Amino acid sequence: MKKYFLLLSLLIIGITSCKKETPFNAAQQAATDDAAIKAYIAANNITATKDPSGLYYSVLIPGTGAYPTVNSTVNVNYTGTLINGTVFQTLSNLSNPLTSLIKGWQIGIPHVNAGGRILLMVPSGLGYGNASAGSIPANSVLIFTIDLLSFTN
Repeated sequence: MKKYFLLLSLLIIGITSCKKETPFNAAQQAATDDAAIKAYIAANNITATKDPSGLYYSVLIPGTGAYPTVNSTVNVNYTGTLINGTVFQTLSNLSNPLTSLIKGWQIGIPHVNAGGRILLMVPSGLGYGNASAGSIPANSVLIFTIDLLSFTN
């Protein structure tokens, strides 16, 4: 009897371990994200620019002076939401090297001067990708309203 139970257990384990998961398709996810961002832009009557990376941005207040670079340390206030409007974070006086932040910020923030405000619509590949991060689900398009208070090079 023990032999049959062991054989049955091994058979069940073998069958369940063969279950195939659908592989992640980055190009398909990028197309899905792009369509979602375009719909968001249209629904909210936003004038936006698409970066070659897939990031969309809108400079709301240009600011003055020089532009930060990817090597700058930025001091910002920001609100981050999911594309459905759910706020996942609001922070004031965040000061970090731009290189330590998500790729969408590294590409987008250099488009605004100190004292300016920018709206970033970040496809998942330039955010947290196909991994979840806290309350942010995997493959999430992220929307950021960022006030660039200052920066240092």
